[in-house]
Amino acid sequence: MALDPVPATPSSAGNATARRVFAGLPKRYDALAWLLSFGQDRRWRGCVVAAVAAATPARVLDVATGPAGVALAVAGRTGAEVVGVDIDEAMLRQGVDNLSRRADGRRVILAVARAEQLPFRDDAFDAVSFSYLLRYVDEPAATVSEMARCLRPGGVMASLDFFVPPNRLWRGLWRLYTAVVLPVLGGLTGGLPWWRVGRFLGPNIRRHYSRYPLEWHVRAWEEAGLLDVGWRVMSVGGGLVMWGTKPAVP
Repeated sequence: MALDPVPATPSSAGNATARRVFAGLPKRYDALAWLLSFGQDRRWRGCVVAAVAAATPARVLDVATGPAGVALAVAGRTGAEVVGVDIDEAMLRQGVDNLSRRADGRRVILAVARAEQLPFRDDAFDAVSFSYLLRYVDEPAATVSEMARCLRPGGVMASLDFFVPPNRLWRGLWRLYTAVVLPVLGGLTGGLPWWRVGRFLGPNIRRHYSRYPLEWHVRAWEEAGLLDVGWRVMSVGGGLVMWGTKPAVP
């Protein structure tokens, strides 16, 4: 396990937003993400890990790995070598600390890198996962294509993110929760940084899916060359898990 830097690449407005929003969060990120999602965050992760594990991978790339929660779960379930990348060095340093507490951590390598410009050759990984990413990049479709580039033929890509409940009743409750409860609960449990995140998340999620609805996401994966693109709306619409397969070479 190591925090390996890669050559600096130009940042973007989306990258800058991510760095600003997540400043001051790394130490308690996983615990608070679990609390503020009523425990659903780990359930969503489990679906992503299951999709990756189904490919029986030997080498996995986890993009926007943060403090390496998904990377560790993949390593523990598959026995694969996992490379986790993120643009936030503070998150990765917390990830290094998390890896040091787990035997699985010896099979996880962390590196600073942008999802939009990954420092890996084509077809380098048997599986690719990413979490809470596309809301923080300027060109989501190009980012999906870049991650698919690193996936070998026959490999699997899987992702998770928040979502907006499609049902009108649940959507109303979701808006109330993200507008009022989430900032207050975040502030009480995590202080000012989590209050800021609570204020930011609801509008950010709504704007993203207003511009890029679910149908757009499916099409972006397909245009990146992935087949059998599937999706599952989780927890009455609070989360979205997606998966797809890169065509095998005849």
